[in-house]
Amino acid sequence: MVCAYVALGANLGDAATALRQAVQAMGRLPFTQVRQSSSLYKTAPLDTDSGVEASAPGNDYLNAVVELETGLIAPALLDHLQQIEQQAGRERPYRNAPRTLDLDLLLYGSARMDSEHLTLPHPRMTQRAFVLVPLAEVAPTLVSAGQLAAVAHQPIERLTGASIM
Repeated sequence: MVCAYVALGANLGDAATALRQAVQAMGRLPFTQVRQSSSLYKTAPLDTDSGVEASAPGNDYLNAVVELETGLIAPALLDHLQQIEQQAGRERPYRNAPRTLDLDLLLYGSARMDSEHLTLPHPRMTQRAFVLVPLAEVAPTLVSAGQLAAVAHQPIERLTGASIM
Protein backbone atom coordinates (compact mmCIF):
# COMPACT_ATOMS: atom_id res chain seq x y z
CA MET A 1 0.00 0.00 0.00
CA VAL A 2 1.18 3.51 -0.87
CA CYS A 3 0.20 6.88 0.59
CA ALA A 4 -1.05 9.23 -2.13
CA TYR A 5 -2.34 12.80 -1.97
CA VAL A 6 -5.05 14.16 -4.24
CA ALA A 7 -6.06 17.81 -4.65
CA LEU A 8 -9.74 18.46 -5.25
CA GLY A 9 -11.30 21.58 -6.72
CA ALA A 10 -14.59 22.74 -8.22
CA ASN A 11 -16.21 26.04 -9.12
CA LEU A 12 -19.30 25.11 -11.15
CA GLY A 13 -22.62 23.90 -9.80
CA ASP A 14 -22.79 22.70 -6.20
CA ALA A 15 -19.04 22.54 -5.67
CA ALA A 16 -19.19 21.35 -2.05
CA THR A 17 -21.43 18.42 -2.97
CA ALA A 18 -19.20 17.56 -5.94
CA LEU A 19 -16.15 17.41 -3.66
CA ARG A 20 -17.94 15.27 -1.07
CA GLN A 21 -19.16 12.86 -3.77
CA ALA A 22 -15.63 12.66 -5.20
CA VAL A 23 -14.22 11.70 -1.79
CA GLN A 24 -16.90 9.01 -1.46
CA ALA A 25 -16.06 7.73 -4.96
CA MET A 26 -12.34 7.61 -4.12
CA GLY A 27 -13.20 5.55 -1.05
CA ARG A 28 -14.91 3.01 -3.30
CA LEU A 29 -11.90 2.56 -5.59
CA PRO A 30 -10.35 -0.91 -5.52
CA PHE A 31 -7.59 -1.40 -2.95
CA THR A 32 -8.02 2.22 -1.80
CA GLN A 33 -9.00 3.87 1.45
CA VAL A 34 -9.46 7.58 2.22
CA ARG A 35 -7.34 8.20 5.32
CA GLN A 36 -8.04 11.90 5.96
CA SER A 37 -9.04 15.16 4.33
CA SER A 38 -8.25 18.81 4.81
CA SER A 39 -10.76 21.49 5.55
CA LEU A 40 -12.54 23.13 2.64
CA TYR A 41 -10.91 26.28 1.31
CA LYS A 42 -12.30 29.02 -0.91
CA THR A 43 -10.03 30.62 -3.51
CA ALA A 44 -10.44 32.98 -6.43
CA PRO A 45 -9.78 31.54 -9.90
CA LEU A 46 -6.09 31.82 -10.71
CA ASP A 47 -4.08 32.03 -13.86
CA THR A 48 -2.01 29.04 -12.77
CA ASP A 49 0.83 29.99 -15.09
CA SER A 50 1.45 33.25 -13.26
CA GLY A 51 -0.10 32.49 -9.86
CA VAL A 52 -2.23 35.64 -9.91
CA GLU A 53 -5.98 36.08 -9.96
CA ALA A 54 -7.40 35.39 -13.41
CA SER A 55 -8.45 38.36 -15.50
CA ALA A 56 -11.63 36.59 -16.59
CA PRO A 57 -14.32 36.62 -13.91
CA GLY A 58 -15.49 33.27 -12.56
CA ASN A 59 -16.95 31.60 -9.52
CA ASP A 60 -14.67 31.07 -6.57
CA TYR A 61 -13.26 27.57 -6.21
CA LEU A 62 -13.68 25.21 -3.32
CA ASN A 63 -10.52 23.22 -2.72
CA ALA A 64 -9.29 20.45 -0.44
CA VAL A 65 -6.67 17.70 -0.27
CA VAL A 66 -7.25 14.07 0.67
CA GLU A 67 -4.79 11.43 1.77
CA LEU A 68 -5.36 7.99 0.28
CA GLU A 69 -3.83 4.65 1.06
CA THR A 70 -3.89 2.64 -2.15
CA GLY A 71 -2.69 -0.55 -3.71
CA LEU A 72 -3.31 0.83 -7.20
CA ILE A 73 -0.28 1.79 -9.26
CA ALA A 74 -0.04 5.53 -9.95
CA PRO A 75 -1.22 5.46 -13.61
CA ALA A 76 -4.23 3.30 -12.66
CA LEU A 77 -5.09 5.65 -9.79
CA LEU A 78 -4.93 8.61 -12.17
CA ASP A 79 -7.22 6.80 -14.62
CA HIS A 80 -9.75 6.22 -11.84
CA LEU A 81 -9.55 9.88 -10.76
CA GLN A 82 -10.22 11.00 -14.32
CA GLN A 83 -13.23 8.66 -14.50
CA ILE A 84 -14.60 10.27 -11.33
CA GLU A 85 -14.13 13.69 -12.96
CA GLN A 86 -15.99 12.57 -16.08
CA GLN A 87 -18.84 11.15 -14.01
CA ALA A 88 -19.13 14.59 -12.38
CA GLY A 89 -19.49 16.22 -15.80
CA ARG A 90 -15.93 17.47 -16.18
CA GLU A 91 -15.21 19.06 -19.53
CA ARG A 92 -11.88 20.39 -20.78
CA PRO A 93 -12.77 23.01 -23.40
CA TYR A 94 -9.57 25.00 -22.74
CA ARG A 95 -6.73 25.28 -20.22
CA ASN A 96 -7.86 26.44 -16.76
CA ALA A 97 -11.54 26.39 -17.75
CA PRO A 98 -14.08 26.48 -14.92
CA ARG A 99 -14.90 22.95 -13.82
CA THR A 100 -17.43 20.81 -12.04
CA LEU A 101 -14.61 18.75 -10.56
CA ASP A 102 -10.83 18.67 -10.76
CA LEU A 103 -8.79 15.87 -9.18
CA ASP A 104 -5.01 16.18 -9.32
CA LEU A 105 -2.71 13.39 -8.17
CA LEU A 106 -0.09 15.38 -6.25
CA LEU A 107 2.10 12.75 -4.64
CA TYR A 108 2.29 8.98 -4.81
CA GLY A 109 4.60 7.83 -2.04
CA SER A 110 8.11 8.95 -2.96
CA ALA A 111 7.58 8.15 -6.66
CA ARG A 112 9.12 10.33 -9.32
CA MET A 113 7.58 10.00 -12.75
CA ASP A 114 7.59 12.09 -15.90
CA SER A 115 5.54 10.61 -18.71
CA GLU A 116 3.11 11.97 -21.24
CA HIS A 117 0.27 10.73 -19.04
CA LEU A 118 1.51 11.54 -15.52
CA THR A 119 4.14 13.66 -13.77
CA LEU A 120 4.91 13.07 -10.09
CA PRO A 121 5.19 15.01 -7.94
CA HIS A 122 2.60 17.25 -9.59
CA PRO A 123 4.65 19.82 -11.53
CA ARG A 124 2.79 22.96 -10.39
CA MET A 125 1.75 22.04 -6.86
CA THR A 126 4.37 24.27 -5.21
CA GLN A 127 3.04 27.30 -7.11
CA ARG A 128 -0.49 27.04 -5.73
CA ALA A 129 -1.72 28.11 -2.31
CA PHE A 130 -4.94 26.18 -2.93
CA VAL A 131 -2.82 23.00 -2.98
CA LEU A 132 -0.08 23.74 -0.46
CA VAL A 133 -2.25 25.11 2.35
CA PRO A 134 -4.64 22.12 2.51
CA LEU A 135 -1.74 19.70 1.91
CA ALA A 136 0.09 21.26 4.87
CA GLU A 137 -3.01 20.71 6.98
CA VAL A 138 -3.09 16.94 6.33
CA ALA A 139 0.64 16.33 5.89
CA PRO A 140 2.61 19.17 7.53
CA THR A 141 5.99 17.49 7.01
CA LEU A 142 5.51 17.54 3.24
CA VAL A 143 5.25 21.34 2.93
CA SER A 144 8.01 23.70 4.00
CA ALA A 145 7.60 27.15 5.49
CA GLY A 146 9.45 28.50 2.44
CA GLN A 147 6.95 26.90 0.07
CA LEU A 148 4.05 28.41 2.01
CA ALA A 149 5.75 31.81 2.05
CA ALA A 150 6.18 31.67 -1.73
CA VAL A 151 2.40 31.44 -2.23
CA ALA A 152 1.36 33.69 0.66
CA HIS A 153 0.29 36.43 -1.80
CA GLN A 154 -2.46 34.16 -3.17
CA PRO A 155 -5.75 34.69 -1.30
CA ILE A 156 -7.17 31.58 0.35
CA GLU A 157 -9.88 31.29 2.99
CA ARG A 158 -10.48 28.27 5.22
CA LEU A 159 -14.19 27.59 5.54
CA THR A 160 -14.91 26.81 9.17
CA GLY A 161 -17.48 24.15 9.87
CA ALA A 162 -17.25 22.79 6.33
CA SER A 163 -16.00 19.29 5.69
CA ILE A 164 -15.84 16.94 2.73
CA MET A 165 -15.88 13.73 4.79
